[in-house]
Amino acid sequence: MKITGVTIIRNALKNDYPIVEAIASILPVVDEMIVSIGDSEDETETLIRNISSDKIKIVYSTWDLRYRKGGEILAVETNKALEHVSVDTDWIFYIQGDEVIHEQYHANILSATQKYLQDPSVEGLLFNYLHFYGTYDYVGNSRKWYDVETRIIRNNIGIRSYRDAQGFRKANHQKIKVARIDAFVCHYGWVKDPAQMKAKQKNVAAFWNDDQALEKILKEEDFFDYSEFDSIKKFTGTHPAVMQSRIQRKNWEVRLDVRQNNLKWKYRLLNWIERCTGKRLFTFRNHVVVK
Repeated sequence: MKITGVTIIRNALKNDYPIVEAIASILPVVDEMIVSIGDSEDETETLIRNISSDKIKIVYSTWDLRYRKGGEILAVETNKALEHVSVDTDWIFYIQGDEVIHEQYHANILSATQKYLQDPSVEGLLFNYLHFYGTYDYVGNSRKWYDVETRIIRNNIGIRSYRDAQGFRKANHQKIKVARIDAFVCHYGWVKDPAQMKAKQKNVAAFWNDDQALEKILKEEDFFDYSEFDSIKKFTGTHPAVMQSRIQRKNWEVRLDVRQNNLKWKYRLLNWIERCTGKRLFTFRNHVVVK
């Protein structure tokens, strides 16, 4: 069995992506790691080359901003990276530049890839998500945050990155068939110094907005207000080992009140149903759970 890791990255230093930690978090479970580096304005390539692993294969790409509507460019770049995966690969492990896998799940991941290797009814493996917000001490717990998504897909069956690269589909937008596994993705995209958070939002706004909307975003204040959330809770677990140095370097303080709840009544009802039944109703899915 062969597993190939895939990620895309552009301006990692400028936007403070934990890309080194993301890559390091899946290196133990992949046989090779394809890193597609976009045309960056910083030392992203040096950052990647300094990762000590012979599994890493660097490829290069120029991002075409004609595909910026709704973040489509992220799916375009992901699909370009997928083209570098060799035909003898069985599974593709896709990780985004702000996602990290806890080492406690490595055994579960390898077990699942082996378990479903000869089962064609399973086209992908579905991960749970933790979305950290503000600091490393809080996670979002409202329906604003997607709770699951596919991060391992079967190779050679026409699966492609979809929309803004959150998930995957097959031809004609066909949802992929997935198996749930006991593993979480730690998403750190909303954990930055408030000034860095706003700077990053402005830097990547061109991937999502037309010129008029972009101009308006660039005129916003240079400080992100983390207090404008709907619902969060304290995080009581542990972070991946590869994140410890980054967490220790944290040099900002954001105090958030977990008692704050700005959810509309219908979302409070849906959250209550989810807590009671474990089912999230009326939500967007890129997949069909078959196992």
